[in-house]
Amino acid sequence: MNNALRDATAADDPPQDIVVFKLADASRCRACGIKRQKRSFFRMEESGIVCAVCLRIDHLVFLARGDAALTRRAAKHSKQHAIVVRFSRRRRRNERQGVLVERAALERAKRECEADAAKRRRVREKAAQHRAKKDERYIVEFAKRVGDLFPNCPVAEREVIAKHACQKYSGRVGRSAAAREFDRTAIELAVRAHIRHCHTSYDALLAGGADRERARRRVRGAAKEVFERWQRPKC
Repeated sequence: MNNALRDATAADDPPQDIVVFKLADASRCRACGIKRQKRSFFRMEESGIVCAVCLRIDHLVFLARGDAALTRRAAKHSKQHAIVVRFSRRRRRNERQGVLVERAALERAKRECEADAAKRRRVREKAAQHRAKKDERYIVEFAKRVGDLFPNCPVAEREVIAKHACQKYSGRVGRSAAAREFDRTAIELAVRAHIRHCHTSYDALLAGGADRERARRRVRGAAKEVFERWQRPKC
């Protein structure tokens, strides 16, 4: 590739986002040697930290995460912007905290968001209603599949199992990808959990100080009896 073509290709490449952190303590910039105060923005490079002044982004203002439309518009209107992240020790990864954008771009984005706030609210409400109806249909179908696999499980309990297993943001088995495909194993796990909590002394054992594994061993026989009884075909 000749130099002219290389330059033209480089010009077409989108600019890389600048990723910055906040200083936890006052620290000295490796580029200019000036000690920057706590909560100043910096970029981590091989030679050490480089401050916002040396990065030429000290004129940008911080916009915290939380409003996707405002963030998207402010970043779009800003000729220069940076992503602010923080390292999560619990998740062992960098997590986005917000962006640095030009003040004029932020003000323009705010005006645009105020102008169409009602329209975007209607869109969100309509989307929420659609998701709620979709979840209702999913729970109904999950309960039906429980009945198919466990004909002797009472109808009322099928609904309880489905609602509990499929509760949003719960992380329970009903929210898993396998359950979304109505995988037999996922449904059986939901049924076993329900039986353990509602048809055995499992919760009482936990309340009495028993650990989970010991409590499960104690109720295994009783839970198995209910599980197998529910599986039998109706006469």
